This record gives sequence, structure tokens and C-alpha cells, in this order.
Amino acid sequence: MSSSSLPPVSGTTLRSAPQVQALVSFLEQEAQPMIVLDPEYNILAANTSYQRQFATADKPYIGHKCYRISHHYDVPCDRAGEHCPMKKAYEKRGPDRVLHIHHTPRGPEHVDVELRPILDEQHEVVAYVERLAVVRSVSARPSAEGLVGCSAPFNEALSALQRVAPSMLPVLLQGESGTGKELFARAVHEMSDRANGPFVVVDCSGLTETLFESELFGHEKGSFTGANTRKQGLVETAQGGTLFLDEIGDVPLAMQVKLLRLIESGAFRRVGGLETLRADFRLVAATHKPLKEMITDGRFRPDLYYRISAFPIHLPALRERADDIPLLVNSILQRRPGGKGRISVAPVAMRQLQSYAWPGNVRELRNVLERAMLFCDDGVIRPEHLPPDLGMEAVERPVLPVRSIGLQGESGDEHLRKVMAGFRGTRKELAFHLGMSERTLYRRLKALGLD
Repeated sequence: MSSSSLPPVSGTTLRSAPQVQALVSFLEQEAQPMIVLDPEYNILAANTSYQRQFATADKPYIGHKCYRISHHYDVPCDRAGEHCPMKKAYEKRGPDRVLHIHHTPRGPEHVDVELRPILDEQHEVVAYVERLAVVRSVSARPSAEGLVGCSAPFNEALSALQRVAPSMLPVLLQGESGTGKELFARAVHEMSDRANGPFVVVDCSGLTETLFESELFGHEKGSFTGANTRKQGLVETAQGGTLFLDEIGDVPLAMQVKLLRLIESGAFRRVGGLETLRADFRLVAATHKPLKEMITDGRFRPDLYYRISAFPIHLPALRERADDIPLLVNSILQRRPGGKGRISVAPVAMRQLQSYAWPGNVRELRNVLERAMLFCDDGVIRPEHLPPDLGMEAVERPVLPVRSIGLQGESGDEHLRKVMAGFRGTRKELAFHLGMSERTLYRRLKALGLD
């Protein structure tokens, strides 16, 4: 939907009931949730889909500020550490799109927001139409499955993923080992038009050249010793779906040529076969290796790299998204197999988990929690249940003591007040100084009445 396709608007405001009603009638044709905003952030109207998904009977929203309804903020998003689409849409006189976390009747959720300005005859902005779409493949609350997170680095990766998922562009996920590359790849698949097709994982690490070719392309009966039957390869298995090449940096050079040919031509042959078969898959690749450096020293083909890296996405390390650790901890505890009874983490132990650098990322966090659960007989994980060397490698932050006391509690509040009293700079600079996101700082200051 473009702003030019909306009903014409005259005058300098959109406050008259007939104009609003005409616009709402137009938006009712849209299946997605939509609202109308004036330039002062007030919600003027909403279509039925918005009322069904985002509104509650006991909380009125018409006439209220959008940032109060969606974020529970007292100020616009850009003053609370968020990207404000209204500000950008006003400057561009065109649409702006952003990924936000909104408060909904179901709790906090990731929402893809697109804001389009409505212009009058003088090309002045008189109102905005906002489209909202909940991102279903990720959770901003503890979840028993899928991607979990709400920190700024995590949301940046998720926003990029949202952009590319509906297309057929190859995606290259780059990040350290243990950052959840397969979960991100699965999210690309689930957000795409191929979500109903298969999601096929190819673990490229440790495969020999012969085994890799047989696994990927399949083989004919009698093509080599032990090939007693025809075997369908993973490329065939992925027909109509997504093929995920995990650790693509481990693919042998000789096989990189055949992989490139597969991607470029969309055709392949089984090992020992003569029939040319057509491939139909969306490619997602991942690696923790520096592919550009590998190109320089001849370990990775540049033509293959440029084919698979049409849309690279950096996946943040766990130390870059420490704000997500409590969320991840509770999610991992929910996912424990065959677990009985509720397991919780003592606040002091949680602070210790947040201050560690996690070189093994989420995989290491999961291992630490699984070990700790074996020792917490009363269902509460305490510092003594964590590995003794857990505090040896702390996250390098400008002011680590703030994190060591945590964001909650009387001592943390008092420390924040003292830092505020002596700090001379912007809120963004203060957030960096404290080692937290600007949004988290805003919420703490608001709770303490210091904003």
C-alpha cells in the first residue's frame, strides 16, 4: 500500500470525523492491523484487525499517544533509545520501516512496523498510516522453542532477517560458534514463502570430499562399494524448501566447484548417474570462519563466496547481548528434556551469568545450566552450582560494577543515582558508560523517577 493509493486528504489536519472515517473504511479492506496517527503521535483510528490483535476492552487507545500504548513510554521512541519511524517518515516524506517490541495483550512481542505519511496538496504531512505485523518466529519472552531475544544487537540481526526472508536471495549467517545459526536459518525458512516446504540441514564440517558429494547429490546403485541402493541426496530432499549449509567454510576446495555449479545452474547429477536433475531450493549458508581471509590464502573460492553472500547477516555473540541472558536462561530451563518441577536462578547467580564473557556463546550457557541443574536439589541455581572458573573471564564493559550489582534492587538503584549525579553527558553516552542499551537505561530512570 502506498501513500498515493490512500483517499485524498485536503487541509492541514485530519481531525474531522468524515475524513477519519473515510480513511478507516479504506483500511478495513486490509487484512493486516493498521492505525491512523496524527503528527502529534495520537491514535485517531484503527481497523478491525488492529483491534483484534493489539487492543483490549479495558484499555482505551483512541486519542492516546502511540508510544504510550505500544511501549508504555512517556516520551516518543527516539527519546527512549528507539528508532522512531514517524521521525524518519516525516524527514523523508515517505515510508519508514522498523522492528520494535510492543506491549500486546499476549505480552511483549516483536512487531514489524511500517509507517507511511499522508500528504496534503502542499506536500505537508497531515497524518500517518501505520501497518503492524507480529513476527511469529521469535519470542521476546521465555519460550520453549525457537529464537529468543530483545536486545538491540539481536533485534538488528532479526530486522535484517525480516527484510530478506520473503525474497529468494541467498543468505550468509556469520557469527561465532554457538550463536544459534541454525535457529536463525530456520527462522528465515519459516518467514519465507517456502515455510510449508522442507528445511534440510547439511553439516559441512568433517565431511570428506566423496562423502560430501554423495550426501548432497545422492548416488545411484552400484556407483561405489557399498552403494547397494539408489540414494536420494539432500538437494533432492530440499525440493520446494530451504537448504541450510552449516559451516560452509569447511567445504573442500574440489567440492566448492561443484557447489558453485549447483547454485549457478540449478542442476546436478547423482554420483554415478547420467541424468541431469533440477534443483529447487532457497539457499542459506552459515560459518564462523573468516571467509574473506580464506579467499586471500586460497582456501575458499571467491566466486562461490560472492554467490552465497548476497545478503550477509552478522549474528551477535552472547557477550554483545548480555541483556538477553535472563531471557535465554529461563528459556533453556523451560526446554530441559524430561524436567519435573520448576527450576529458577538466584539473583546473585544471574548477575554472575550476566558478567561472564561466554566465549562458547549460547551453547556454553546451555551446558553450564544443564550442569547446575544436577546440583540444585531445591530447584534454585546458586553461585556454588556454577563452574568455579565462570567469573574468570568477565565481559569487558566500561563500568562493570553496575552490572555486577544488577539493574534491580536497592543497591543497584543507589549506585545508578550516584552515577547520574556525577555524570555530565547525554543519555546515550551514559548508557554506553554503564554498558547497557539506551532503552534499558530509559526504563530504569523512569522507574526511579530520574528521567
